[in-house]
Amino acid sequence: MPSTKLTEGLNAAQAEAVLHVDGPLLILAGPGSGKTRVVTHRIAHLLEQGVPAHAILALTFTNKAAEEMRRRVGTLAPGQRVWLSTFHRFGAKLLRKYGDYVGLSPNFTIYDAGDARKTLKRVIEAQRLQTGGYTADRIGHAISDAKNKLITADKFKATSGRPISHVVAEAYPAYQRKLIESDAVDFDDLLLHVAQMLHDNPELRRELDRQFRYVLVDEYQDTNRAQYVILRALSVDYPNLAATGDPDQSIYGWRGADIKNILEFERDYPNVKVVRLEQNYRSTGLILQAADELIAHNTQRKQKRLFTEKGPGAPVRLAVYGDQDKEASGIARQIREAIDSGERRASDFAIFYRINALSRSIERALREARVPFQMVRGQEFFQRKEIKDVLAYCQLAANPRDDVAFERTVNTPARGIGKKTIDALAEHAYRTGSPMLEAARHADATGLPARTAKKVQAFVEIIDDVTRAVTGSVEELLGVVLDRTDYLEKLKATGDEEDQNRIENIQELLTDARQFDEQSDEGGLEEYLERAWLVNETDNWENDADKVTMMTLHAAKGLEFPVAYIVALEDGILPHERSLQDPNQLEEERRLAFVGITRAMQNLQLSYVARRDYRGQRRIAIPSSFLMEMPRGQMDVVREEVEVQLDTWDADPWDAEELEEWRQEPPPAPAKRLPVDIAGLMTTAAALADDSAEKALPRVSPEVFRQGMVVVHPEFGPGKIVALSGSGKGRKATIRFAKAGERRFVLAHSPVRPAQG
Repeated sequence: MPSTKLTEGLNAAQAEAVLHVDGPLLILAGPGSGKTRVVTHRIAHLLEQGVPAHAILALTFTNKAAEEMRRRVGTLAPGQRVWLSTFHRFGAKLLRKYGDYVGLSPNFTIYDAGDARKTLKRVIEAQRLQTGGYTADRIGHAISDAKNKLITADKFKATSGRPISHVVAEAYPAYQRKLIESDAVDFDDLLLHVAQMLHDNPELRRELDRQFRYVLVDEYQDTNRAQYVILRALSVDYPNLAATGDPDQSIYGWRGADIKNILEFERDYPNVKVVRLEQNYRSTGLILQAADELIAHNTQRKQKRLFTEKGPGAPVRLAVYGDQDKEASGIARQIREAIDSGERRASDFAIFYRINALSRSIERALREARVPFQMVRGQEFFQRKEIKDVLAYCQLAANPRDDVAFERTVNTPARGIGKKTIDALAEHAYRTGSPMLEAARHADATGLPARTAKKVQAFVEIIDDVTRAVTGSVEELLGVVLDRTDYLEKLKATGDEEDQNRIENIQELLTDARQFDEQSDEGGLEEYLERAWLVNETDNWENDADKVTMMTLHAAKGLEFPVAYIVALEDGILPHERSLQDPNQLEEERRLAFVGITRAMQNLQLSYVARRDYRGQRRIAIPSSFLMEMPRGQMDVVREEVEVQLDTWDADPWDAEELEEWRQEPPPAPAKRLPVDIAGLMTTAAALADDSAEKALPRVSPEVFRQGMVVVHPEFGPGKIVALSGSGKGRKATIRFAKAGERRFVLAHSPVRPAQG
């Protein structure tokens, strides 16, 4: 096998995969086997062999994984612009360009789960559909399942024995029509539309197959039917598909992932080259042995022999506790002691659980032990009300057909437009076949009282103002939204602590938008909204924060930690009760446990309890059947049914005097709040202006200025910042002055300064 710089330091199997160029390739990559390194080195090798960067497409499942691949490829092959993306963002990009094939414009809206649910509810109400007692959530899940299986609305058929299918047969077509009318897609459509588009348009399929001659996909075991069809369609004329994955880590069947895609890869591509990555670089021998013996009980897999050169390491610890509080306090105590001894940092630890409901007692115990921690909860930031409110204005400006964005913004913040008015507009829009924003433009024709119609018209004018700013930077656009809506001012006026937190979140959104404007090559509002809505579970995880990480086992895949705890290894929890009667689901639960075990690098603790309060009931817990499938003779089994509580430790890491001091520390002083009434600042501002005329005031750093800040100019007097854009010395502000109207300044060269401070 030829040697290149790209294969230095690789083992024989890794090098074999890297050097493969033409033809299908299946890389069976065990956990911790260096698959990301193999994928990125292979991309660099293709570039080295003269393959143009635009002919290479690499797809994965999380933004974090895509960013990591992009960073590594950038190091190996500087300046080369390979298309590295998640499946959903790739689908969004194709639909921006070719969406007319499926009835979408280039500025279509992507609905998150909440917006999709609202749309479905509105459709059910408008069509007066009989739901048979099924909730919109349940109906939505059934529609999503159909889309993942590539069953389009016009092909869905009700089946006997499944009452919900009769409801879905009516709701699904109506819901899909509403999405198209709103120029919108849900997450599933980003894949379904692309698969359908490629299937129905042979010329387009050939064009894209020719464009992406080398396709690499990571985590192939997690692909669903739609993703499978997309990959197959792009690999017909140029069958250079390289799939990397591991059937033993297929844990998303409940989201539509089909393990058969990887198990039957050789059937799909008879000339495939198969490479097995079996050397584990992450875990010690005894951890790996526990994982290997467990997963050997599965039948839906491809045989691998995992091995490591790290040595056996510490035994896996199997701990038995009296109840979940003792389990939580025992783990918290271990972590606290390891941190205090200097042996470990908080960031070395991860605690995994099957479902989020199991986290409560652990959170409490970590707080009591004063152990810093973070919980991984996916889209948390972009799902906050204030963030969705502000971005909804941007969505509506970019896509006037977006009724969900209209309903969210029309009375946010409150402007006296109530539910009856919104329902009247919705009824008029439905009757005339027009979007709700268009109905609002003709509020007089809807039968609304003149006073109400005037309020609706004022809202339309706000949207028109925002629309004029859509083509600028995202930070500036957000500034226009906040200025025209007085959103920040109304939050400030309440004095409520929660509203002050919302202000901080909006400031963080502005910072995020600014960073996007600086870093994004493509830029643009659609790109930003895509990034905001297509957030994955671990994208908000701070891997450089010195905190214990708490997350579900599903979120843990792809990560690694020196020390890992897996709690609640009990029948009915892990494996989950739904899987106990289904062999396929039971195998997926076993794979989930396998994934959790193989996240641990040096130390692993598995635990179960004698009694657990779960779903409102206290029950006697039964140890997980998975524990019987592991090498218990090699484990360190510890029974800790009688645990001391955190407040009665013999050796409290915080002595009484220090703890009392800590408890009595005064809370930090609240940040100084600037007045928002420009007229009320006239006297102060005039004095500042006079003062500045007598002596030159020092320039203020551009970084000091914030959206909505009241400032003063020596000539124009007081004003308020209504939009910001750019960075560093090029940072600009649009300021509305009480007397001089709106002016734009480069802040580094401007005498503008905060009115207070």
